[in-house]
Amino acid sequence: MSNTQRHYSPVDQLMMQIDNGLRTVFGKPLVTERPDPQDSVAAELKQTLSATEKTFSARLMRINHAGEVAAQGLYQGQALTAKLPDVRDKMQRAAEEENDHLAWCERRIKELGSHTSYFNPLWYFGSVSIGALAGMAGDKWSLGFVAETERQVVKHLDEHLTRISENDLESRAVLEQMKIDEGRHATVALEAGGAALPAPVKSLMTLTSKVMTKTAFWL
Repeated sequence: MSNTQRHYSPVDQLMMQIDNGLRTVFGKPLVTERPDPQDSVAAELKQTLSATEKTFSARLMRINHAGEVAAQGLYQGQALTAKLPDVRDKMQRAAEEENDHLAWCERRIKELGSHTSYFNPLWYFGSVSIGALAGMAGDKWSLGFVAETERQVVKHLDEHLTRISENDLESRAVLEQMKIDEGRHATVALEAGGAALPAPVKSLMTLTSKVMTKTAFWL
């Protein structure tokens, strides 16, 4: 039986990453088969949110959407420079699941009457550069970067779940599933050989994250 698996050239891969980038920032990202978690909230359980609750939820969801835009840039940058095919494959599935998060967050933000971050192109292209540099440093560092990024994302999600209104069941359902996914991505990266990052790198990542979250909260 012949092997029908297609092997993409570096140019093909670059064009695919550009297409993914345009979809991430300006269009509709390609999602997986998974349903939106907020659809699992029964109609009779949904609550009417106050104007204050809606505004605050929208701002938190905008932060999470911006984080997913950055995550896409990170994964796509790493995919360009990852040296081992199995590492690229693992990153590709994680990136597809991050696309789910993008779509879920954007839908919820619009339902809450707000908008995504105006700085999404900056978050994306900055993360592509960081991801490519991490990939060039070697797969173990690239995977370690993924693991640390996801660890910090889970920490943010935990914080948001304590701050967001108990009445906003739809947003909470999205955040809970995102937390599960991000934790799994971190575990996969470590099991694939990810190395622990030096403390100064972790501190710089935390600082960068704070800048993005504070900006996205308002803009």
